[in-house]
Amino acid sequence: MLETIRNAFKVKDIRKRLLYTFIILVLVRIGSQLPIPGVNREYVLKWFSDQTSAMNFFNAMTGGSFTKMSVFALSITPYITSSIIMQLLTIAIPKLEEMQKDGEDGRKKIAEWTRYGTIILSIIESAAFAVGFGNQGLLQDGLGVKSLTVVVLSLTAGSALLMWLGEQITEKGIGNGISIILMFNIVSGMPADFGSLYVTFIQGASSTTNALIAAVVIVALVLAMIVLIIMLQDAIRRIPVQYAKKLQGRKMVGGQSSFIPLKVNTAGVIPVIFASSLLSLPIIISSFAGISPSSGKGATFWQKVLKVCNQGDWCNFKNFGEFKYTLGLLIYIALLIFFAYFYTNITFNPVEVAANLKKSGGFITGIRPGKPTVDYLNNVLNKIIFIGAVGLMIIAVVPIFCSGAFGANVGFGGTSLIIVVGVVLETIKQIESQMLVRNYKGFLSDN
Repeated sequence: MLETIRNAFKVKDIRKRLLYTFIILVLVRIGSQLPIPGVNREYVLKWFSDQTSAMNFFNAMTGGSFTKMSVFALSITPYITSSIIMQLLTIAIPKLEEMQKDGEDGRKKIAEWTRYGTIILSIIESAAFAVGFGNQGLLQDGLGVKSLTVVVLSLTAGSALLMWLGEQITEKGIGNGISIILMFNIVSGMPADFGSLYVTFIQGASSTTNALIAAVVIVALVLAMIVLIIMLQDAIRRIPVQYAKKLQGRKMVGGQSSFIPLKVNTAGVIPVIFASSLLSLPIIISSFAGISPSSGKGATFWQKVLKVCNQGDWCNFKNFGEFKYTLGLLIYIALLIFFAYFYTNITFNPVEVAANLKKSGGFITGIRPGKPTVDYLNNVLNKIIFIGAVGLMIIAVVPIFCSGAFGANVGFGGTSLIIVVGVVLETIKQIESQMLVRNYKGFLSDN
């Protein structure tokens, strides 16, 4: 990877793209420090600290902008949500599916609708946040039309600007701009998180030996998770395909072998995001009404439900009376596996793949075309989805377990590491492909 980056800086065009990407990311970090006028930042910090780890992932995605209540507090989450909604609608609505397959014009139209969806979601989210917390101390001047307008416009403009900056990186920089910004936001908070781990487990250790053991365990755990993520991201099940020979004019064509690549982790990080969001939603909504998770004697049934949904209360070995709330972890794992199957099944259609194979004269080795091919693909898909879901479960649960059992409460977790490692790998591949194209151009021009 280091060799690829070193060689990339030797190519003038790629060097310009890397520099352009870096400048955009600097602007993103500057915008993350600009506060929204009329907002009480101390209230947000206090509210966030009361949520334990329930909102850590969201704050990590915003690069800390949420707790600072900057104009980029919503970050690119509205765009991500809008993209996911459009992707699901494209599969559910035949007309949108036709537009997606129609070529560049259709994809541009869908991208335009995604932008509109981003603005609409930004307005809804910022308005809900401002109204929900306005009377509780968020707005310095109270809940008024002027204050609400300033907050909604600031957050919506910030989200729209980030979306535009991401598209500029995609067009003039390196990699997928939205993914790069998301990764950069997460990485920006990691030094503080590692500093927190150092103070808690190394500096606060009772002896030098214990501090050394803690350091080795932390480094080994992080490295092991990164290796597992890389294996999960690159793992592919190749299904061999053979194409029959046929006569075209006077030539015999076909007869070549190929394969269908099925990624083990086809759904990527989507199942983890969906599962986390679904469990965090009751906590966020209840916060608008001033209701927080509780397990005391006077706690209501709903407060105990919120306790189950709160990741900070899972795997609490220090207080076995609270350990019963680890039921939320089991619900989280069940949701993760469900969304892994759900998302993969709506994005990969075995019936369509089998039909396309039959039209092109291809068949899976040892499997008859038609329904047997569909059944075979479904069988293989179900097995690899389960393997991918188990891998995601390990990556997502280990940080949660460490947080509950040992108090290692950090902003980044398994989900964040999946995003960071995945974006880095994808960006490196894009740099390598661009360098390869330029090598081909140079070879052709020399001749």
